Amino acid sequence: MPIITVIVVLVVVGLVLYLVNNYIPMARPVKTVLNVVVVLMLCLWLLNAFGIVNIPIRLR
Repeated sequence: MPIITVIVVLVVVGLVLYLVNNYIPMARPVKTVLNVVVVLMLCLWLLNAFGIVNIPIRLR
């Protein structure tokens, strides 16, 4: 996977998470759970993208 793709995905996910956290009114515990889930999924995607772990993720 090209490094440019990884950087673009990180920037887009970070921007979307920032916008959701700042402009959508939610209770603080909901925001915390959302942030944790997004960061965990992003970490798993990065580990899979760099071949450190082999997680068969198919998004269609």
